[in-house]
Amino acid sequence: MAARKASGKQSAQQEHRLSMSTENYLLSIFRLQEQQPRLSLTQLADHLRTLPVAEGLGTSLPSVSAMIRRMGREGLVESDQNRGVVLTAEGRRSAMSIVRRHRLAERMVVDLLGVDLDKAHVEAHRLEHAISPDLEEKIVAKLGNPKTCPFGHPVPGSGYASPKDAVPLDQSPPGTELVIDRVPEDDQSLLEYMVANNLIPGAVVTIEEAAASRGVITLVCGGRQLAFSYDVASKIWACPS
Repeated sequence: MAARKASGKQSAQQEHRLSMSTENYLLSIFRLQEQQPRLSLTQLADHLRTLPVAEGLGTSLPSVSAMIRRMGREGLVESDQNRGVVLTAEGRRSAMSIVRRHRLAERMVVDLLGVDLDKAHVEAHRLEHAISPDLEEKIVAKLGNPKTCPFGHPVPGSGYASPKDAVPLDQSPPGTELVIDRVPEDDQSLLEYMVANNLIPGAVVTIEEAAASRGVITLVCGGRQLAFSYDVASKIWACPS
């Protein structure tokens, strides 16, 4: 009897998961810090507003500040005026777990279920919290241990590293021909625009104009001329063709 109780207690500990809100915060912090070293509460609040409404997150600055303080007490983040919001070692481990599940879910719904690429990000948000360790193993096996999500971002734990010669489009001079490596997925309307114009990993593009004075970069993709702000272009990475 004692052995069964001990076993049951151990299983319960193994199944312990963070709250959905905490997982969403960890996911957002990790993904933002992939793009920039310093993260402010305002930037985090702005990013949280891009998550599906169904996630039920408070996104006002006071709500975000209160959540970060709570996560600090739980040993997941540290925050100060100089460094901004930073994941602790424990927070990073937990963040990598939820990011891994999110990106595997994106890959699963696209590759196995045929979900349209521009809907994969939202569907993954619905699935990521429910994927158990056992189910995660089966998804990985079924997909053949995918290295990236459909948008080109590394799946944590897969052993994949982004190409060293990848550069953001805002650093590419006119006339450069490039192959898209990864694209942002947080802005749903932007994602739909990129998918509709086939601006996805593997697409070949040519920088046509880089007008810093107007803050606009123009490129050609599949015979179509597309224009982006420098801010958006800084989030689209590509490699020399």
